[in-house]
Amino acid sequence: MAQRSDEELVALLVARPDLASPPPGGVNVLGQRALSSGSINRAGEELDLLHVAILEVLLGQSAGSHGKQARRAVSEATIRSALKGRATATQINAHLATLVDRALVWRDEAGLHIAGHTAAALPWRTRHVATDVATRTPEQWRERLDGLDDPARDVLTKLVTGPSVGTTNDAGPGADPTRPVPTLLAAGLISLVDPQTVEIEPTVAQMLRAEPPLRVDNLRPPALPDSAPTSATGRTDLTATAAGAAVELLREADDVLTSLGRLPAPELSSGGIGIRELRRIAKDTGLGAQRVGLIIELLGAHHLLDVGFPDPEPVRYDGERVWAPTIAADSWTHHSPARRWAGLATAWLGLDRRPWLIGERDVDGAVIGARGRVGDLTARRERRLVLDVLDVAGAGVAPTVDDLVSHLLWLRPRMRRRLTRHAVAQTLREATEVGLVAHGALTEIGRLVLSGPADEELVAAMDAALPEPVDHFLAQADLTLMVPGTMTPELAAEVALVADLESAGAASVYRVTEHSVRRALDAGRTGAELVALFTNHSRTPVPQSLTYLVEDVARRHGTLRVGVATAFVRCDDPAVMAAVLRSSEADALALRPLAPTVLVSPAPLRDVLDGLRAAGFAPAAEDSSGALVDVREAAVRITGQRRPPGRTGAAGTVASADQLESVVARMRAADAAAQQASTTGKGVRASGGGESVTALISLAMRTGRRLRVDYVDSHGKASRHVVKVQLLRAGRVIAAEAPSGDEVQLSVHRITTVELLD
Repeated sequence: MAQRSDEELVALLVARPDLASPPPGGVNVLGQRALSSGSINRAGEELDLLHVAILEVLLGQSAGSHGKQARRAVSEATIRSALKGRATATQINAHLATLVDRALVWRDEAGLHIAGHTAAALPWRTRHVATDVATRTPEQWRERLDGLDDPARDVLTKLVTGPSVGTTNDAGPGADPTRPVPTLLAAGLISLVDPQTVEIEPTVAQMLRAEPPLRVDNLRPPALPDSAPTSATGRTDLTATAAGAAVELLREADDVLTSLGRLPAPELSSGGIGIRELRRIAKDTGLGAQRVGLIIELLGAHHLLDVGFPDPEPVRYDGERVWAPTIAADSWTHHSPARRWAGLATAWLGLDRRPWLIGERDVDGAVIGARGRVGDLTARRERRLVLDVLDVAGAGVAPTVDDLVSHLLWLRPRMRRRLTRHAVAQTLREATEVGLVAHGALTEIGRLVLSGPADEELVAAMDAALPEPVDHFLAQADLTLMVPGTMTPELAAEVALVADLESAGAASVYRVTEHSVRRALDAGRTGAELVALFTNHSRTPVPQSLTYLVEDVARRHGTLRVGVATAFVRCDDPAVMAAVLRSSEADALALRPLAPTVLVSPAPLRDVLDGLRAAGFAPAAEDSSGALVDVREAAVRITGQRRPPGRTGAAGTVASADQLESVVARMRAADAAAQQASTTGKGVRASGGGESVTALISLAMRTGRRLRVDYVDSHGKASRHVVKVQLLRAGRVIAAEAPSGDEVQLSVHRITTVELLD
């Protein structure tokens, strides 16, 4: 470790970030931490199958007569010979160099060495790749499986459905060879971990799960489809398909926000939103429950949806916490489509959940809902791995699910139980719905999102991919409006007010009905304004049937006026009022006349409006001045939002290169301070604080000599520094640390020992 350059140490901390937290107090501490079982275990999560094979060879070849306590050095030629035919020498050398760079293997004149805890990096308990049976092909494994009797197959089934390791008394040398476990050991279908523990071969386990087998007979990465990248036209088609998916995602996200703003979802006692509420939202929006679950997870990750106490309180509110849009959702809906798409896409990539599991049962048998309290950071890694393999496949190449699974098994054998056909297929489906994958291939936008661009760069790219919004529609004789694309936000709001969405897609269809026209009139629009809307924005002549519908509803709308008495009803036509009194709703609303043109009711204003509309009338609400008012319920919002909407990181908090360089600089300084340890007859030393320490610091500042300082910070952490004092003022020492030259500030009262160096 000490012989590595600063750049090599930074690269090590990037590859093994756990080594940098907390910052080690010197290279010696870093080396000890790198050899610990926990750190090696975490490093093993990033190893591919060839890395594992090299470590297995080293474990087997380096074991001496006394086991782990007497490991021998192993030559590189021995490793290449052991893996000959299953990987090229170039591949072996490159992977060995990676293991050395990550401090899992180190070299000296004698050869290669490994730590005592190296086995913790393996994806299994014993060796399976560097063994005599590892060269078997899947067909040879299948032959041995076909020859098993039922008891032996039952043992394999238990190891496949449960833990891959089992304990038995039949694994010892004196066991009856006709028993299932000795039979399986003899056939090489299971391996011996110790005299009482066995483990199923990973290739066999994959085959019994009906998954693509983990090919340990060939340690080269499985080939992806060798199809040539699509033409520029083909890539354009992928981008257009992805953009269409993005448009649908944004529209449906608005629908889900509207639904939850109208009727929030109660929080489960275990946290999150239950499957019954998801089905209710799905029915309200016309989407599938699985699709609603994905959108809710994205909105929650993007902080547009949160749990809390609603404002205003919805009807029939029981005082408990609910899931509803945050106040940030109002401004988000006015952002450009590209910016909204960018936020949702990056939120999906960094999501610490698996939305495709919603509706399935967990290990305890409970149905999985949305936005549960417990996340899983491995979900991010799995999602990223799938897209990375698509990226490696090349532009426009669409591997099959089996191709992807086989490559992922080689890339991360430790994740073989999670990266199943089902998991990969569902991840691809979600990526397609988000707009990062189209027709099974990674899009240019998806490739850009993986690279982690700046916000504005990503928004600009997505803006170029999305079709230009349209400010027109085609009015048709069947009272529908056909919209050939995505509408501008202003037009979309007006069309949504006066018409109901009938079918969505690249060309959406809205239907104008008596109810939708009345909804627009209730919101304050006039009949003339609605006719003008159709006339100004329709590229086809406005059909007379549409004009007649609007004028007819507008003529009848507001004939009755409902105000607050508790509620009153007024009308200039006594005949209409007489009809109201004869209606079936008159008794239910307890209407009574004050005059031929005025009725009053003890019922709330909203109930009077709904009752009269149910009776076939078209009343309008008015205020005390007689002006029309919009009595639609205000959307519910969660005002206590914890964080503003923004991009969600795909890998959590990761130290930057500058931070890691600072960690290395501090290690170097700690090592330099340790080398300057006090020796008898050298330097002048003071301890315990007070005037003697201050005097020695002042002397060092005047003479330009260096100081070795033992220091305890406010958190009780002890450190050692070699510094050149620049300033002593107000009880603080400002100095340059050797050898980096970085400025440090030390409180005099926290200095325990100071030594003047030669």
